[in-house]
Amino acid sequence: MSFYEHLFVRSSLFYLLYTTLTGTAFYVWPGLIPYFKPSHVHAGLVGFFLCMVMGVAFWMMPRPGQIRQDRLEALAFFILNAGLLLRLIVEPWLLFSGNRELLWLLVTSGLLQTTAIAVFAYAMSKRVLTKEKLFELAERRKAKNNQG
Repeated sequence: MSFYEHLFVRSSLFYLLYTTLTGTAFYVWPGLIPYFKPSHVHAGLVGFFLCMVMGVAFWMMPRPGQIRQDRLEALAFFILNAGLLLRLIVEPWLLFSGNRELLWLLVTSGLLQTTAIAVFAYAMSKRVLTKEKLFELAERRKAKNNQG
């Protein structure tokens, strides 16, 4: 498991804890629900679930030709988490204060997360190949090894 794959999985556990704590807090302080429910759900779906999926996919998906995607992993990790953390801070603040000037920060967080998902999709598209293409790559590698 690479450094960024490790970070994806570790950060997903942080978001799981955040989701659990906010969900529990809703029972103790029901007045928090209108302000934290959207970020609570988002932390669970994007933070826990998507970070876990991305980390495990980068780790476990086949790497045709032994490709390394460290830069794409890092880019997806930092952009996704920057957008998600921004949302977890700004959204409750916006809902509590009613300050519509904060809306641009919420939009920015969404754009960051969308960009991270696009980076992830691009990286995975390089790994998803047909059986025939995988055999072709293996034959090329075998032929290259026999020449050298």
